[in-house]
Amino acid sequence: MPEGDAVRRTGDRLDRALAGQVLTASDLRVPALATTDLTGALVERTHTHGKHLLTRVVPTSGPPLTLHTHLKMEGSWRVAAAGERRPGPAADARVILTTARVVAVGLRLGLVELLPTAEEHTVIGHLGPDLLGPWTDQDRSEAVARLVADPDRVLGEALLDQRVVAGIGTIWLAESCFVAGVCPIGPVAQVADPARFLHRARTMLQSAMLTGRPVTTGDRRDPVWVYRRHRQPCKRCGTTLVSGQVGVAPRERTTYWCPRCQPAPPDRT
Repeated sequence: MPEGDAVRRTGDRLDRALAGQVLTASDLRVPALATTDLTGALVERTHTHGKHLLTRVVPTSGPPLTLHTHLKMEGSWRVAAAGERRPGPAADARVILTTARVVAVGLRLGLVELLPTAEEHTVIGHLGPDLLGPWTDQDRSEAVARLVADPDRVLGEALLDQRVVAGIGTIWLAESCFVAGVCPIGPVAQVADPARFLHRARTMLQSAMLTGRPVTTGDRRDPVWVYRRHRQPCKRCGTTLVSGQVGVAPRERTTYWCPRCQPAPPDRT
């Protein structure tokens, strides 16, 4: 599943392509919206919160609407100039938004819904602060409070819970825990300075958002410390890296760590 930085890049790409444009055609290929026509609507902008995409439009009549999409595991948005071949397989298209300049196609989207913009809180209000959002003092305080609310909770499970903080997926779970020297299968309580931990995770996402790929080691040819490096040597100490599961079935995810640099509590090994 794309992580917060990849979703933000997708949102920014949609925003550059569609913001300020009037839809000359729309095709929403999900049952609940099959008869909905947004032709004539003005696209205001595309906003993201964590892994959620919110494309706000002003129709020719009625209140402003938000097209809420989520990529889930396999979804993507692609954009092509008007007159070019429509991107992606036609059978995978779930949303097609056309303007005089571009066509934007949502492929294999995991979620597509349309709601009044005034009701966006009903679909994202439960989420924690967005690591790639404004990150005000209030955001920081709320994120820390949500993270430490259950000190005994498995750290990796808490970080993947978008209700705690929005935007972290399996890459940033593994890499942020390594950099902080904490074990992802250990408890939240092992994080001595939660505010610093979240700040460093945010910095990683910001860097990846700008560069277009995760590079936590500073070396594009060898970009990550532990993610997907099971049974390979730790770049810091040479110890063989291990992997394990975090989260609750059926949403368990694989994570990676160094047993020497990130020792797990005895009852968590």
